[in-house]
Amino acid sequence: MVPDSEPTPGTPAPIPDSPEPTPGTPEPTPDASVRLRPATPDDAEALLASLIRNREHMRRWGPDRPADHFTVRAQVNRLADPSLRLWHLRDGDLVVGQFTLSNLVLGPFRSADLGYWVDAGYTGRGLATYAVEEVCRAAHQELGLHRVQAGTLLDNAASQRVLRKCGFEEIGVAPRYLHIHGAWQDHRLFQRILHNGPPNTAA
Repeated sequence: MVPDSEPTPGTPAPIPDSPEPTPGTPEPTPDASVRLRPATPDDAEALLASLIRNREHMRRWGPDRPADHFTVRAQVNRLADPSLRLWHLRDGDLVVGQFTLSNLVLGPFRSADLGYWVDAGYTGRGLATYAVEEVCRAAHQELGLHRVQAGTLLDNAASQRVLRKCGFEEIGVAPRYLHIHGAWQDHRLFQRILHNGPPNTAA
């Protein structure tokens, strides 16, 4: 799990509307029953069920959440937040993973923060690696970004392996970066440079 960063205070850059999908078909997921697709507010109930099911699984790796986070209303509001772009791994009616781009900045920076989690019953199948690659593709081709950043707890070796497989490079350690599991925790920071061309001002 890579923790989501809450949007930073102030007015975030608006996320541009996605154009028609870029020609070419994304690679199939490693698990034929699972699909990655953009999340919508209609997914709130299925998402909430997954969050409750995985609450203990994610407690060690994610930020402390208030009780009202685990409500349909809270999830509808988050899924409708225009400053976020979210995708879900779906196995039929089940949400089995969520991938989020937050803190999106355009202009000459053109960057966003990546966070994700995968259901405890679906880890070890290559789904996180697949989905991170697809989200990075969308970040470049649909959102016009130049880089994506992610942070993990220092001992989260599994997520660090996923990020490295997907072309992220470690750029440093941020002391006392996020409040997780009752304490301010240091994080290892990673970035992936998506391209070296000029900013895509059309996106």
